[in-house]
Amino acid sequence: MAPRSRKPNLSLAALMREGQVGNAQLARTVNRVGAELGVTLHYDKTTVSHWLKGSMPKAAARPAVVEGLARLLGRPVTSSEAGLGDLGEPTPAADAVSGVVELGKADMAPSRRAVLGAGLYSATLAVPRFEDVAGRTEAVPAGRTVRIGMSDVATVRTMTAKIADILDELGGGHARPMAAAFLVHTVGPYLRADGSEAARKAMRAAASDLVYLTGWMAMYEREHGTGQQYYLQALRLAADAEDHLTYSRTLRGMALQASNLGHGNKALALADSAAEAAPAAGPRLVAFLRGQQAHGSAMVKDRRQAFSRLRETEAALSRAEGRNDTVGGYDRSAFEFHVSHVTWELGDRTGSVQALRRSNRYRPDGERQGRVHGTGLLATRLLAMRHVEESCEVWGDFLEDYAGVASARGDEHFATLETGLRPYRRLPVVRELSDRARAVGRRKAA
Repeated sequence: MAPRSRKPNLSLAALMREGQVGNAQLARTVNRVGAELGVTLHYDKTTVSHWLKGSMPKAAARPAVVEGLARLLGRPVTSSEAGLGDLGEPTPAADAVSGVVELGKADMAPSRRAVLGAGLYSATLAVPRFEDVAGRTEAVPAGRTVRIGMSDVATVRTMTAKIADILDELGGGHARPMAAAFLVHTVGPYLRADGSEAARKAMRAAASDLVYLTGWMAMYEREHGTGQQYYLQALRLAADAEDHLTYSRTLRGMALQASNLGHGNKALALADSAAEAAPAAGPRLVAFLRGQQAHGSAMVKDRRQAFSRLRETEAALSRAEGRNDTVGGYDRSAFEFHVSHVTWELGDRTGSVQALRRSNRYRPDGERQGRVHGTGLLATRLLAMRHVEESCEVWGDFLEDYAGVASARGDEHFATLETGLRPYRRLPVVRELSDRARAVGRRKAA
């Protein structure tokens, strides 16, 4: 009996025609997205030809195919639309409170957290506009026995500040589980409780700030799909509370996430949206947002706009010095960090390294996690410039802080240290640093 012939995938072919996507282009994009998922793929144009004729990508690769198509078309794409069947894409929770609690529960349990962390960042995910969702009180069941007041709002604000302190000192690996547990066991019930309209709105604003922080930690831990979901819930809560500040801060965090993943156009669009959504406020908020716009502009190689935004950032920050209007911790260290990104993106490697050195000098002593990233990035860039001895000196500073911080980004820098120095292992300074790094690695693994 002759084997049944496959039906051509006309849906996939239609999407590729819509975006004028070639077989090789799709294959390359799917391979890159697969790497973000932790799936190693080696597809080429011949593989895509087989898909068009009716063969199916392996199950682990199908989410990468769908997201790859979405990025190439610049709009969301579903698996069914691509002719790949139902992959069981999650549907968003009906309300932000349920969404936050569901995320927090998954984040608390180690077994479920592994699945949650495997979620894929979507470069085409639609972001709700503030005016479309502002002030819409969601239909969630109110508590029968709990009534919240402004003291409960203060509790959430205080706990958020404490978690942020733990994040700075010990890293997101310790702080994020605490945030998730507090969201599930305390904030979730508060958001469903009775109370005056003012108290309920203030609680949503406080909760949105904590959800934003939790998303930032997930992003920092390289769990970008999870971070993106937290950010979306933070936007919904902030808009419902009519909290322009947290809404714009969250958009700025999403811009930073997009820039970390190399999506320059998306990063700039989100940074511009954050600036447009910002309330009329002090100069530090202006600096906080303009710095991210400068980075996004540099990513799309708009040199004039990038340096114009940097000048605006510096001018705003100079007006903010000594004033009590801190937003997101934006200070001179953060400004120099943005300078380093802009100059690196635009090809000025020496200028980038100088700015990173200044950023690290300005960084407050308590920000150990930030220092781990700053010194790790500086050492990596020096190594890329083949300044091996200088790189080793900075790697030594990195190891001092890394030994006491639980951070996936720190782990990433540590891996760069181990692999990047191998070509220079005959140098005495490299051998000495490598011995020290192995000792630190053994202590962290113990």
